[in-house]
Amino acid sequence: MITVIALVAIVACSSGDEPQKTLVIGGIPDQDVSRLEERFGSVAEYLSDQLGIDVRYVPVTDYASLVMAFKHGDVMLAWFGGLTGVQARSFTPRSEMIVQRPRDKTFTSVFIANTSVTANSLDDLKGTRFTFGSTNSTSGHLMPRLFLLEAGVDPEKDFDEVPNFSGSHDLTWKLVESGSFETGVLNSSVWNRAVSDGNVDESKVRVVFETPSYVDYHWLAHPDIDEIWGEGTTQKITDAFLGLTADDELRRKILELFDTESFVGADSSDYSDIEEVARSLNMLQ
Repeated sequence: MITVIALVAIVACSSGDEPQKTLVIGGIPDQDVSRLEERFGSVAEYLSDQLGIDVRYVPVTDYASLVMAFKHGDVMLAWFGGLTGVQARSFTPRSEMIVQRPRDKTFTSVFIANTSVTANSLDDLKGTRFTFGSTNSTSGHLMPRLFLLEAGVDPEKDFDEVPNFSGSHDLTWKLVESGSFETGVLNSSVWNRAVSDGNVDESKVRVVFETPSYVDYHWLAHPDIDEIWGEGTTQKITDAFLGLTADDELRRKILELFDTESFVGADSSDYSDIEEVARSLNMLQ
């Protein structure tokens, strides 16, 4: 969870005896740490300006840590994946799903293979050394597991050994590219950006299968935000995201770091399928 040092930093005192109220934001650690720092640090700067309050990004160690930090109010605004968002809402009733990117309404994952492996379908992945992303990742584990099962591939029985969990999408493709694992799965957004940026050696790793679409990432607001910072603050946060356009440097940077041109409203009812799958795998309380 959040470190003691971080908590001390966000409860710094203002003038007099009144503590400075800081809106702490967080995001699941699904990519390179430096990219996450830049992404969420930029959001904190933007929201501080828009809301007129102190907003800070505090990193967490893993997906589950963010869910628990949100539950305890250590993080009040969080960027979750589909599964972690469902988990957070189950722990924190009345939390509000506010915005997501258009692509998050039709998200996909890609199954990849080292080019030393002959594979053209999910069935061909049987017998290979396979890696998921994080255990609590929607696009790196939950939905890919469902699609494997629907294709007749049992992750616990049909791979060469028990599947690995890399912890992040970036590491998944790197492990497959290097040959440490023969096959794996990650979210298509991270894969496409890595390819576009020229970071992937496509002579060593390739896409085998892209999944059907499903809903995924979104911003979730803690139910106590309005009580602490005033009625209407959650709506102001929502409006700030919906108002992001590429008309100045900071706003453009945020959109680029989220690989999107805009944010749109999010609806929790869209996540019923993810909740159903999560319950079937005992991944909810």
